[in-house]
Amino acid sequence: LEKKRQGKVQKRICQVVLEHFEKQYTAELGDAWSRVRDVLTSPWCWQHALLLNRFSQSPGLESSLAEQGYQPAFPAALPYLPAAFRCYTRPAPGRFPAQKHQPGRLKDYYLLNAASLLPVLALEVEDGEDVLDLCAAPGGKSVAILQCACPVFTSFCLFVFSVILFFLFHCNEYDDLRSRWLEQTIESFIPDPLMNLIRVSKLDGRQIGDLQPEFYDKVLVDAPCSNDRSWLFSADPQQALLRLMQRKELSSLQFQLLRSAVKALRPGGSLVYSTCTLSKAENSDVINLILNSCRNVMPVDISGMARGVSQEFTFLSGMQQHELLVLPERGRAWGPMYVAKLKKVSST
Repeated sequence: LEKKRQGKVQKRICQVVLEHFEKQYTAELGDAWSRVRDVLTSPWCWQHALLLNRFSQSPGLESSLAEQGYQPAFPAALPYLPAAFRCYTRPAPGRFPAQKHQPGRLKDYYLLNAASLLPVLALEVEDGEDVLDLCAAPGGKSVAILQCACPVFTSFCLFVFSVILFFLFHCNEYDDLRSRWLEQTIESFIPDPLMNLIRVSKLDGRQIGDLQPEFYDKVLVDAPCSNDRSWLFSADPQQALLRLMQRKELSSLQFQLLRSAVKALRPGGSLVYSTCTLSKAENSDVINLILNSCRNVMPVDISGMARGVSQEFTFLSGMQQHELLVLPERGRAWGPMYVAKLKKVSST
C-alpha cells in the first residue's frame, strides 16, 4: 500500500522545485536534507496537531482524543506556557476531522502543524498588552495568541474595557482574499464580546511602523515565504518556475516587514519573526541584516524554550541562541519552522 501511495505522490511532486531544493538545501543542511526531503515528499507521514479553543465548550473532546492516541503537547516545563493553552498531538500520522465554518457557532479546535505554535510561545504575550500580528492570515497564530492571553470579563465589563483601550489585538493581512479568510477564522474561534478587542485590517505591513510608531508591546511577523511543503506540490510547473524566480525578492520584503515591525514596537517590546521555509536567505540572513542595520534592536535567547520542547521537535544544530529551525523527520514530522526573537531597547 505504501508503494502505491509513493507512486501517486511522486507524480504530484513538482520536479522543478525539488531539483532547486536539492541543490540549495544539500549545501545549507548537509546530511540532514535527505531526512527532511523524505518527510516533505511523503504527505502520508505528516502529522497534525489540535489546538483546543478556550472559548468553546466541548465536553468529551479531550477524552475522545485520548482514546485515539492523542496526548497533551509541551509536557515539559517551559519558560512560558499559559494554563489555557491546550494542544494535543500523537506520534502516528493522520488528521483529526476538520470542523466547517458555521456563522454564529464557535469551533472547538484548530488543526495545525505543531511547530507553528513555537512563534506564539516565543512571543510570551501577557494579558493587557497591545499585540500586532503583522501578516496574520489564515489566522492560526492569531487564534493561538488569543488562547494564551485575553482578559476574561463579563460582557458589560468587557464592553467598557474595549471602549477605553479601543483594541487589544491587531490582526493585519494585506492580501484581500487572505484577509477575508482571516476574518472568517477569527469569527469561528472568538466570541462576540471579545471581538471588541480585536481589530482586523488590510494595511501594507511595510507601512504600519510609520502609521503607528511605538504603539505595540509585542509584534509577530510570520512573514510571507517560500513555503517548502506546498511549493513541492505545485500543480503548475510554469507557476512553480515563476515562484522560484521571484524567490530572491522575498528576503527584501521580509526585511521591510521586520523594519516596520521594529518601528511599531514600544521600547522594551519584543518581536518574533517566523517562516515555514528552510531557506537561510529568508531566515538567519534576514535577522542578521536587521540586527546589523537597527542599533536599537538586540537578540533574545530562546534556547530555554527549545530545550523544553526538544523531545517533540528536531532542531538544526549550530543555530544562534536567539533562533531555531525545526526540521521534519519521521515520527516528528513538524516544520519546517524558523523562529527568531528580538527586543527593542530604545527609540533610536
